[in-house]
Amino acid sequence: MTTTAKLQKKSMKSPDETRSFDKGKVEIAKVGETSIGRAYFEPGWSWEKCVKPIVKTESCQAPHTQYVISGRMRVKMDDGSEEEFGPGDVGYLPPGHNAWIIGNEPFVAVDFTGMKEYAKK
Repeated sequence: MTTTAKLQKKSMKSPDETRSFDKGKVEIAKVGETSIGRAYFEPGWSWEKCVKPIVKTESCQAPHTQYVISGRMRVKMDDGSEEEFGPGDVGYLPPGHNAWIIGNEPFVAVDFTGMKEYAKK
C-alpha cells in the first residue's frame, strides 16, 4: 500500500492553534506532521518568567530552528554559552536553554522544529 502526499497550504493569518502566555504568544500552523510556529514576545519577556511556570522544567527543553523577523533575543544555554539573535538571523537552539528579549522592540520569529509541544502544560 502506498501513501500519496497531498499538497497543503495554511495561512498564519488563521493558525490552527494559538498559545498565549505572559508577554507573548505562539501561533501554530500544522502541515502534515510538521508544526510551524510564529513566536511573538513583547519587551520584558523571558522564558524563565513567562513559560517556565507553565512547563515546570529548569530550562526550555524544546529544540528551535528559527528565522528572526524582528526584535532581539539573547539565549543562554545550560552549559553557559550565549548568543544573541536579531532580524535576518537563522539559528538552532538545542534543548536546555533560557532566553529573554533585549530592547524595546517586540521579537517575532518563525520556528520550524520546536512548537509542537512548546508552552504546553
